Amino acid sequence: MTMATRTPPAPTPDSLARAERQRLAAEEGARAMADVEREAIAVRQNMERLRALREARDADAAQAETAAAKPKTTRRVKRIVR
Repeated sequence: MTMATRTPPAPTPDSLARAERQRLAAEEGARAMADVEREAIAVRQNMERLRALREARDADAAQAETAAAKPKTTRRVKRIVR
């Protein structure tokens, strides 16, 4: 008997059940990876939004600081010495 003439054995119920479990696990894994990717995208978008808000707040604070840092020029009053 040679290997080429030999037919593969009929799948057993155990091997069919195992194949089904593997298929379901692969589908569930693909769904889990998609969920993780969606969450990662949402986190990056939120970080981008918060960064923009922080930069705007910092720019406003810096502008207010430079405006407050300017010394007011007061007129010098010439005093008359007696």
